[in-house]
Amino acid sequence: MLTAAQTSLTQGDDPAAQRKSVATLLNRIHDAAQQQNYEGTFVYQRGASVQSSRITHVATRGDGEYESLESLDGAPRRMLRHDDDMYTFVPERHLLVVERRQSKDSFPALLSTSGDQVLTVYEPKLLGNDRDAGLDSQVLELDPKDAYRFAYKLWADAKTGLLLRAQTLDPDGQVLEQLSFSQVKIGGPIDKAPIANGMRSTSGWTVVKPPVQPLDMESQDWKLTPNIPGFREIRELRRPMASSQQGQPNIPVDQAVFSDGLAAISVFVEPVEKNSKKEGAGSSGATHVLVKRRGDFWITLLGEVPQATLQQFASTIEYKPSK
Repeated sequence: MLTAAQTSLTQGDDPAAQRKSVATLLNRIHDAAQQQNYEGTFVYQRGASVQSSRITHVATRGDGEYESLESLDGAPRRMLRHDDDMYTFVPERHLLVVERRQSKDSFPALLSTSGDQVLTVYEPKLLGNDRDAGLDSQVLELDPKDAYRFAYKLWADAKTGLLLRAQTLDPDGQVLEQLSFSQVKIGGPIDKAPIANGMRSTSGWTVVKPPVQPLDMESQDWKLTPNIPGFREIRELRRPMASSQQGQPNIPVDQAVFSDGLAAISVFVEPVEKNSKKEGAGSSGATHVLVKRRGDFWITLLGEVPQATLQQFASTIEYKPSK
């Protein structure tokens, strides 16, 4: 169970002790997603869109993590994972996409950095106890210290720390999007064999391995120096994108990802040639997008942040071709 230090923030608490308690809880939420056995159904809600998925996660003692994630709505999809090796099965095309996992912050994981780092840009509030998906939970709110990000409200299992529900809130406290378990079982033995065997059963599938390469965007003459507090670059890579013109080679797309620990911003750079993008901005739930042209390149910014944050981010991107 969580200790009293981890579950209570009172008026008289020392601020440093409060922050340490919340940082510990955030790290515990993240660790539980990787270290606990669990299986259940979770729902992703964004505006009128609702999607359900079935997840099974096995944490072995000597053979890493195994995970199965299956969509329950719309076109069938099934992802099987062993540590960072991911196999995504697309039945209607009889396609199997084999790739390496790029991030470890998908629900019910949470952080792409430490709890301490998150609290440099979010103010924590522990809101007491609740029940969620039939389990006792601890409720935590993280309010942004500036207007560059949204607030988050989190429900963590009181016994294990596993994240049961996560809401993204706008400045008025309205829910922009939510991920929540409708049913979950935590702990106890789970057989990894169906996942391991599924990853080996590739006969009859068309196997595609997208070539994703690490990248140094500075060597490509791009200077990305965002002046928004808390956001740090966590990876740069290049991946191919299919051309809209049949028979044409793939278009190289460079991507840099920045995160403040909860929210992420991706910057995509691709050549204008043979690309029919248009400048503009849009949003869906907490996710905003901004497309700008810079010379011979399209720059697309995508993130779970306000539109003004993407505009600020874009204003700092420079292209300085080497002479």
